[in-house]
Amino acid sequence: QVQLVESGGGLVQDGGSLRLYCAASGRTFSSYAMGWFRQAPGKERKFVAAINWSGSSTYYADSVKGRFTISRDNAKNTVYLQMNSLKPEDTAVYYCAATRTFRAPVMLEYEYDYWGQGTQVTVSS
Repeated sequence: QVQLVESGGGLVQDGGSLRLYCAASGRTFSSYAMGWFRQAPGKERKFVAAINWSGSSTYYADSVKGRFTISRDNAKNTVYLQMNSLKPEDTAVYYCAATRTFRAPVMLEYEYDYWGQGTQVTVSS
């Protein structure tokens, strides 16, 4: 069992930056691929970024490519999402997820086994 806790969300102006954190419990964290998803009000949850077990491979949604960076520190059981050049359309609840099945980056929501509670990101225009 893995428990995930996100933090780092908040209110930021258009063009600003935020760094999200996802702290994971459990000794097997380093064997899981991890991902970030987001859900805007009234919309379905969507893939944002994913990273493999070692941090050597990443994958991004087209909408965030070049602006967001996913990374991980297995010694700290933490995954990060650095978000730069934020836009109002990035406003959403951001969720961290872990998959015990795959070690490569995974973009499909149903492939993830564990989810955090989410952290709100609001970008004002």
